[in-house]
Amino acid sequence: MGGWRHLGRGLALALLVGVAAVSGAHASGAPASVEEQNAALTGLSAEGFEHYTLALTWHPGFCASRSRPPRECREPALAEGADRGFVLHGLWPSLPERFAERGVDRRRWWRDGCFLETPRADGGFCRAHPPLDLPAGLSRRLEAAMPGRASCLDRYQYAKHAACLALPEAAYFAASVALVEAVNESAFGAFVTLNQGGEVARNALIDAFEAAFGEGTGRTLKLSCAGRGNRLLTEVRIGIAADRLASFPAAESLVRQPRGRCATRVRIARFE
Repeated sequence: MGGWRHLGRGLALALLVGVAAVSGAHASGAPASVEEQNAALTGLSAEGFEHYTLALTWHPGFCASRSRPPRECREPALAEGADRGFVLHGLWPSLPERFAERGVDRRRWWRDGCFLETPRADGGFCRAHPPLDLPAGLSRRLEAAMPGRASCLDRYQYAKHAACLALPEAAYFAASVALVEAVNESAFGAFVTLNQGGEVARNALIDAFEAAFGEGTGRTLKLSCAGRGNRLLTEVRIGIAADRLASFPAAESLVRQPRGRCATRVRIARFE
C-alpha cells in the first residue's frame, strides 16, 4: 500500500467505495438500515458537553496485545465475526460544563468520569451492576458490536461515561451501535478489513479515512497501536460534535482528536 498516497483522490475513493460494498454484504449480525441508524443518532440528545469520542477496537489486535486476554478473546464464539470490522469500545462524552465549573479538568474526567459523583462499586462489574435493560433487538445488535459485553464492558462504559449525564441506556447504546455500524460500512472500515493479516503505511490509514469521510478529516482520527515499536493496530478514535451527532459521518460532524502514537507502518492483525 505504499503507493496509496500517489493515487488520485477520486480513484482512491472509487476503489474504497467498491470494497465497502463487498464488506457490507458480509457484515456480522444484522446491521440496521440507514434510516434506523439515522433515527438512533437523532434519538440521543446531549447537553452540557462539546463532543463525543467514538472508541472502536480492532479486536484481533487488541487480543494479540494482551498478556492476559479477557473472555472475549479466549472464546472463539465470542470472536466470531469480529475480524470483519471494528467493535465497540465506547462512546465518551467530553468534559461536561458542570464538572468543569467544579474544578475538574479533562485529565481527571477521562480518568474517573461519572465515578467522580458515584464512586465505582467494589468488585467486578458483572457482580456489582445488574444487566442493562435494553430492547431485545438492540441487545442482539450490541452483542455483535461489542464482544467485550461478555466481560460486562457495556455496564462499565455506561456507568463511567453516561450514567451521570442523563443519557438513557437504550438511546446511548442505540447511537453507539449505529456509529460502529456506519464506520464498518464505510470505505475506511472496508480498507482496514481487507488489509487484515498484513501491514500498511500509517498514512494509508489516514488517507483511507479521508477518502471515506472527506478531505482534511484525518485530523479527527486518532490511531492507537501497541506492541514493540507501537506497530500493532488496536483501536481508532473519532471525534464527533455532540450537537451534530445526527449528521455523522458528514465531515462537518467531526472534530479534531489528539495525535496518535503508531509507527510509520502498522500491522493489522487477524484471528487465525
